[in-house]
Amino acid sequence: MANKKAIVTGGTRGIGKAIAVALKAKGCAVAATYAGNDDAAKRFKEETGVAIFKWDVGDYAACKAGVAEIEKMQGPTDILVNNAGITRDGFFHKMTAEQWREVIRADLDSVFNMTHQVYPGMRDRGYGRIINITSVNGQKGQAGQTNYSAAKAGMIGFTRALAQEGAMKGVTVNAVAPGYIETDMVAAVGEAVMQKIVAQIPVGRLGRAEEIARCVAFLADDAAGFITGAVLSANGGQYSA
Repeated sequence: MANKKAIVTGGTRGIGKAIAVALKAKGCAVAATYAGNDDAAKRFKEETGVAIFKWDVGDYAACKAGVAEIEKMQGPTDILVNNAGITRDGFFHKMTAEQWREVIRADLDSVFNMTHQVYPGMRDRGYGRIINITSVNGQKGQAGQTNYSAAKAGMIGFTRALAQEGAMKGVTVNAVAPGYIETDMVAAVGEAVMQKIVAQIPVGRLGRAEEIARCVAFLADDAAGFITGAVLSANGGQYSA
């Protein structure tokens, strides 16, 4: 992967941070996007030296302008990791239309918005790696997360369909489906809920962001060219698809 150019959305914290660091360690030039936490992004840049760019990946025009800025700096994109996402949890009978729209926009529309900027160039050059970070809850569903589960399941359908289009052009499209990982998003559920979650994971612990990053680095490698349309589950045995 040396000298490949990568973009990681939501790349300054949690799983995205670990992915950005892993790709840089493999020799990639990496740009990380983020939406709102300036302090975390600044710390990330200082710690890693990875370039950071701020925009809303749910906004198509912002993605178009942002990717153009990144590619002006580091060249055409070889690897895109669609990692950005949010949750707005609530049982469906209480879920607002805004909670639904916010999650679909940030988690699913963003995949189209970002991929649409880089896929034509990958196709023309005969090489590309697109990796979408979905979720175990997009595979099995989760009470209180109809919006999030729908968005993450949509990412899987997107992955499998685009993989068929890109296959003959040297562009692989795969997904990684993490289970519950030690991140700020998961920590926000509270200790009582956390204990119930861990009790459902056969390996008896939460996953680590670095474990997901290794999955991404594997799929992004030149040697993974025969793998496309795949969903790599990394959930400690919680769910088998």
